[in-house]
Amino acid sequence: MQQDLFNILVVDDEPLNLAIISEHLSDPRYRLKAASDGIQAWDMLQHGGVPFDIVVLDRMMPGINGIELLERMKSDPRFADIPVIMQTAASRQHEVLEGFTKGAHYYLTKPYEHAILVAVVSAAIDVRARQKQLKRQLTDAQEIFSNVQRAQFTFSTLSEARQLASFLAKLCPNPEAVVVGLAELMINAIEHGNLELGYAEKGRLSVEGGWAQEIERRLTMPKYAHRIAQATFRRLPDRLVFHILDEGPGFDWPSFLEMSPDRAFDSHGRGIAMANMLAFDNLSYLREGREAVCTVLHSDTTGTALDKAGGGKYYTSRMGD
Repeated sequence: MQQDLFNILVVDDEPLNLAIISEHLSDPRYRLKAASDGIQAWDMLQHGGVPFDIVVLDRMMPGINGIELLERMKSDPRFADIPVIMQTAASRQHEVLEGFTKGAHYYLTKPYEHAILVAVVSAAIDVRARQKQLKRQLTDAQEIFSNVQRAQFTFSTLSEARQLASFLAKLCPNPEAVVVGLAELMINAIEHGNLELGYAEKGRLSVEGGWAQEIERRLTMPKYAHRIAQATFRRLPDRLVFHILDEGPGFDWPSFLEMSPDRAFDSHGRGIAMANMLAFDNLSYLREGREAVCTVLHSDTTGTALDKAGGGKYYTSRMGD
């Protein structure tokens, strides 16, 4: 199977920093391009002939600085979903918060630590790889279900979660945005919910490279093997509503709905916030964090009496059957 290649744009006005990052990111999967300022980077994004997968962006630069370039990217549909890693020598909380509110996914501080830099870039690449895979799967969803009014599914593995997210997103008016958000919530229901993989432990495993193996190990443990997660869908006259329920202990969900400076330099912990920002019109949790409820508005307000009464078609399935 051919390995995916990922194009990385590194933007920094210091040649030494560009050289250091290039050395740290020596990986056959990565193709690095460098820009010495924001103006050159913006030109490369638009006319470079290369679809970039992530951008490693210096905050302080002459001309167009990192924040300004970030704003341009996030306001342009061509580049809005590209994960951006903001690199800076400053780690003051208000600056970190500004980067997050403008759309940065991750933060790196100078000088670089090899393990941290590699882990953060790897996490961003994983996000991009999932985006690509999920969007490819959208074309495989079954059109016959486009008029389903209600549906219920169960799933227990990460693979099933991603497949189900691809199917459910096809029912939405903006499937390419929704598929990423649903996948994040469903993956969270498995790894942090049913399998009780803690935040700090995931961070350690991500740096060490043992996350996938730990997920597989827990799926076979008697404590977790019987647990399933559930996704339900309902079409209302003005919106689509999804419920994602797991069998875990719950979590402190309000602190994860927004990007937090406290987690700025971690390699994970952004999925729920990104889903809230980019995929859904509303996202909240019930049952102490065990049930996510997310809403997608749609333009069709001509719902039938059957819709309003909560009736209609009902489809139920167990993923993997």
